[in-house]
Amino acid sequence: MQTARAVPAASVLNLRDLGGIALGPGRQVRPGVVLRSGQLSGLDPVHDAAVAGLGIRTVVDLRTADERASAPDRLPPGARLFVADVLGDDPGVAPARLRALLADPVEAERLLGGGKAEEMFAETYRQMVLSPRAAAAYRAFVETAADDAARPVLFHCTAGKDRTGWAASVLLLLLGASRDVVRTEFLAVNPLMRVAFRPYVQNFLDAGGDPEIASAIIEVRPRYLDTALDAMDERWGGLDGYARDGLRIPVPVLRRLRGELVATAQ
Repeated sequence: MQTARAVPAASVLNLRDLGGIALGPGRQVRPGVVLRSGQLSGLDPVHDAAVAGLGIRTVVDLRTADERASAPDRLPPGARLFVADVLGDDPGVAPARLRALLADPVEAERLLGGGKAEEMFAETYRQMVLSPRAAAAYRAFVETAADDAARPVLFHCTAGKDRTGWAASVLLLLLGASRDVVRTEFLAVNPLMRVAFRPYVQNFLDAGGDPEIASAIIEVRPRYLDTALDAMDERWGGLDGYARDGLRIPVPVLRRLRGELVATAQ
């Protein structure tokens, strides 16, 4: 099953083009218009030709104020920054503290041992659906993606897996992708996450850290996405209700999104 195409970039983690993902018979996401990644604090806009060649017009930063202050984005040439802070009401939650959670095995065991790490991440996904602040951020992201003048759009958080993963899931669902396609794309980041966080995980394990805690922190799991989808179904009765009453996306925006981000499958 088609997942986002990896874009070879020397200075950006987890850069992927959603173009080509199947949206049903004969339909796919239009290539080159909406991309996902990790943070851009290490971007070398001069020497990383792969990124410069994408022609990014808008970078949507889903991170908290603290994350942006400690690792500010370096923008591709000609791009503007748009902040859509998903976790603003609770910036101390897990996705904003990945490396900190791996830095102290004793504290990690106290806070996250016995399955609490997975529980904490699952609850964060639930709040990314139910929180009004998160809804406002995701609505702003969708509206930006629907704006022809803003595309190509690159959206990201820190690692590009949790806040970014739900953003990609919402976008694909709105474009008509099945939940199986969305789940495949959601989980496709895990091999790269294991490589990117390997040094931090190894230090954590060498200091006596629990490998189950490390896994729950650096990977995405089916339960995380299922928790978000369940919250959407329980609160709003599914995607249509979530788009209308949760995200409050105007109908003309949805029409533009579906009209301009969908292409004939090759």
